[in-house]
Amino acid sequence: MEDPVKHTLKRQLRRLATERPYQIVVASAAALAIATTTGALLTTADDAPAGQRTATTVAEMRSDVAASRGDVRDASPSASAAPTTAAPAASAASPAAKASSNPDLTRKPERPKPPATKVLDYDYEAQNTYYNCGPAATRNALSAAGIDRTQEELGAELGTTEMGTNSAEDTTRVLNAEVKGSPYRTRMFPGAPSPAQMDRLQADVVKAITDGRGVVANVVGDATDTDGSWHSYGGGHYIAVVGYKDNGRTVRIADSANPADPSYWITTIDLANWITSRGYSA
Repeated sequence: MEDPVKHTLKRQLRRLATERPYQIVVASAAALAIATTTGALLTTADDAPAGQRTATTVAEMRSDVAASRGDVRDASPSASAAPTTAAPAASAASPAAKASSNPDLTRKPERPKPPATKVLDYDYEAQNTYYNCGPAATRNALSAAGIDRTQEELGAELGTTEMGTNSAEDTTRVLNAEVKGSPYRTRMFPGAPSPAQMDRLQADVVKAITDGRGVVANVVGDATDTDGSWHSYGGGHYIAVVGYKDNGRTVRIADSANPADPSYWITTIDLANWITSRGYSA
C-alpha cells in the first residue's frame, strides 16, 4: 500500500499544478524534497494521530513552497496582514508655545539706560509772593512737562497760605492731579538721610528727569552749590529739580526765591542733607 503521506502530497501537487501551473515548476523541487523527507519526520514524531500529523506536514510544506518562490504573503490562508499606518507627524508648535520656550521672545523689553547728563527744557518763573515758593516750584516743575498753570491756581490746590505750603505730601498730590498716570511719589526724611536714602534720591531724580518730569523738594537750612554760593532758608523753602549730570550725582536746581540767581548745581548728597526733616516729590 502506498504511504498515505506521500499519497496526500501527490494530490496536493496535482491540485497546485491545476490551479497555478506557472508556479509548479518553481515549487516542484522544494515539494519533492519535502516529500522525500516527510516520512522520516513522521516516524520520529510524537504519538499524535496520523491525520493531525498529515495536516501539519502539509501546512509546513506550503510554507516552504511559498518561501522557495519568493512569495512574501503568509502561507496560512486564514492569516491577513494587519494594516500599518504611520504615526501622525507632530503638529507645528503654536506661537504661544514657541514664545514660552524661547526666552528671547518672553523677556520683557529692558528700559533704556538713562543718559549721563540731562537738563529739562522748562519755563522759569520767580515766586510772586514771599510765601508762594511751593506754588512757584510746582509750576516750574510742571512747565518741563509742557503743563502751564499759574501760581494762584496751584496755590489754591496746594492749600498755600501766608504760612506757606504744608509738606511734600501736598506737592505730590497736586503734581499727580496734573500729570497723566500719577507718577509722583513722596519720600520723607524724618532725620538725617542714610546712604540708602541718598541713593534713592539720586535714582528718583534720574528716573523723573529721564521721563521728562521735574522734581519738587522741600528744603530747610543752608546749602552750598558747586560754585561755592551759599543758599539759606531757615524757615523752609520749595525748589524744583530740573536736571542732573554725572549720572545723577549732581542736580540742577530752579530756585524761585531770587530771579537774579534762578538756577545752580548742587551735589545730590548736599541736596539730601538739605531735605533733612522734610521730603520731596519725584
